[in-house]
Amino acid sequence: MSNNQMPSMLHPLQIGKHIARYPIMQAAMAVRVAGAQLAGAVANAGGVGMIASLGLGLDSPYFNQRKPSSFFSANRLALIDELSKARCISPDGVIGVNILVGTKDYAKLATTAAAEGANLIVTGAGMPLTLPEYTADFPDVALVPTIANFDAAQFLCQTWKNRYNRLPDALIVENCQKVGGHFTQCEQINVPGFSVGWVVSQIRDYLAETMGVRIPLIVTGGISDRHDIDQMLAIGADGVQMGTRFITTIECDANQRYKERHLQANLADIVTVPSPVGKPSRALRNAFAEEIIVDSSQKRSCIANCLDTCLFRDKGKTYCLLNALAQAARGDVEHGLIFSGANVSHPGRMMSVAELMADLTA
Repeated sequence: MSNNQMPSMLHPLQIGKHIARYPIMQAAMAVRVAGAQLAGAVANAGGVGMIASLGLGLDSPYFNQRKPSSFFSANRLALIDELSKARCISPDGVIGVNILVGTKDYAKLATTAAAEGANLIVTGAGMPLTLPEYTADFPDVALVPTIANFDAAQFLCQTWKNRYNRLPDALIVENCQKVGGHFTQCEQINVPGFSVGWVVSQIRDYLAETMGVRIPLIVTGGISDRHDIDQMLAIGADGVQMGTRFITTIECDANQRYKERHLQANLADIVTVPSPVGKPSRALRNAFAEEIIVDSSQKRSCIANCLDTCLFRDKGKTYCLLNALAQAARGDVEHGLIFSGANVSHPGRMMSVAELMADLTA
């Protein structure tokens, strides 16, 4: 889009039976960065508000630190609370829950989210090959897997079609070069012409020619302003998912120091760090990041046994992901892990979600 070309009008985004006024989904950021306050405000402003389920129970009254096994029931009860709070904030908005496939309470949280009124379930950190089983009693709940490449999209769609005679209600397509937090290595990054637009085009053609359908494709990674949104829509996306930009809003559920750290960040602060899930992660540079880049082995103990596979718990490598994310979100911005997308451009001040959405959709 040229500099003197007026931006086009943003169209609504329909995912299953649910319609958001704008094609903007707020990313779910754990632990308690994206909770009820943020999700409710985004939904109220016409976007898709998302609650991150990872670690919701950690600082809740339901978790007894002397009994780590209470973590999973605490997560479920805290999720019920967050959904209720978000719905009070936005009675008619589109509100979803993000659930990580690689967590031990994935199935329980998916069923809970569906039963407690989530409009959609977004998954990450693994292939949700059995997700339709957990929401079978709630057909109005839209299912939205996150995928990193064409092969993953093809395998997932074929599996769901064969097993359940259904397809995802939408797919979130990661831009592996810019997405925050964990990302899948771009195996095809050196292929001539590789780009997120190329991946979107491949998936779109496959869905149309092989499956005979058109479902929404939502791009995530490095999107921070209206220009970025228009670029993604121009390459064929139906919507965008944005995370980092929503951190610097008044309603973001994280501690104020966490938000201010993002306001102060620039491109030089973006680093890639190891993770106990075995994938690289994008984060902001701080004392914790510098330490784990040099030597990722930490002395702290596993606090909740939350992941199916964990290099920290199983092999004594890396660190406790749950604790590292929680430390940062509580406001310890030097000794916790601060996930961030590759694009950290901000307006230089905190603003409300309503202000941000107005800026993005003007």
